[in-house]
Amino acid sequence: MAQDTFDWLAARLAAGTALSDLEARGTLRLALKSAGLDAKSASADAYRVVVERVLARELATRGVADADAVCAQLAGELAALEPSQATSRNAASPEAVFARLGGR
Repeated sequence: MAQDTFDWLAARLAAGTALSDLEARGTLRLALKSAGLDAKSASADAYRVVVERVLARELATRGVADADAVCAQLAGELAALEPSQATSRNAASPEAVFARLGGR
C-alpha cells in the first residue's frame, strides 16, 4: 500500500461513515491534535491509540452513529496492516530509528 497511515485511515473513515473525505480528514486531524500529536510525525502505534481512545468522541460529536463500532473496526484493520504499510512515512522518524537500534 503506497498511502501513508493518515491517508489510509481518513479514506477508511470516509468509506465507513457518512462523512465526506474532507470531514473525515479534518476529524482525524482534530483527534490527533486532542492527543497532542501531529499527522506528519505520528507513528502507527500512536494512530492506533488515537483510534481506540480519542476518535470515537470526535465522531460522536459529528453525529456518526455507533462511533465505537466504527473505531473498533478501524483499529482492527490498522492492526492487521503489515508494519511497512502502516509506517511508510514514519520509517525514518527518530522514534523508529531508536526502536530499531534498541531492538524493541
